[in-house]
Amino acid sequence: MEPIRRQQLIKATIAAIDEVGLADATVMRIARHAGVSAGIISHYFGGKDGLLEATMRQILGDLGEAVAARRNALQTSNPRAHLGAIIDGNFDGSQVTGPVAKTWLAFWASSMHRPTLARLQHVNDRRLYANLCHQFRRLMPRHEARACARALAALIDGLWLRGALTPEGLNSDEARRLAHDYLDRLLDTHDTLSPT
Repeated sequence: MEPIRRQQLIKATIAAIDEVGLADATVMRIARHAGVSAGIISHYFGGKDGLLEATMRQILGDLGEAVAARRNALQTSNPRAHLGAIIDGNFDGSQVTGPVAKTWLAFWASSMHRPTLARLQHVNDRRLYANLCHQFRRLMPRHEARACARALAALIDGLWLRGALTPEGLNSDEARRLAHDYLDRLLDTHDTLSPT
């Protein structure tokens, strides 16, 4: 029963944050959304902070699975294709819905003040950068690969953030298109500058 109950509480947390924001997503409100007593949250998570951490671990896990599924589906080892799969996974439907987007925004803001969330954010940042850098490294020297990975990671985060903050929400198709176009420019620039 525990995994089902944990998932129920994580979904309730996302719903409460969507409804009123993180500050007003009290343990009581989350418990009401889940149809359980507030004591259950303390039992499973030790309180609101533990529940928020578990919620973000779930969302980060979904992100990792979205990227991995796209990469595993590729019929090629081509670095450009794998970079594209990383982009597409970051704009997966599991990451861009209104409630999840609001939870991401709350997480980012809270990670500046809560060490456990800061660690999760650091792991997420490093994972994206390392995956991008590894693929770029297959195409160019290390210093260029690192610069390209930083630039593409910043663009992905920027597109995601700007889209999530718009009243109509993130247009994931447009964000993917822009990120793929930018990737093509990065690779074209490298090809142009590389000695033949």
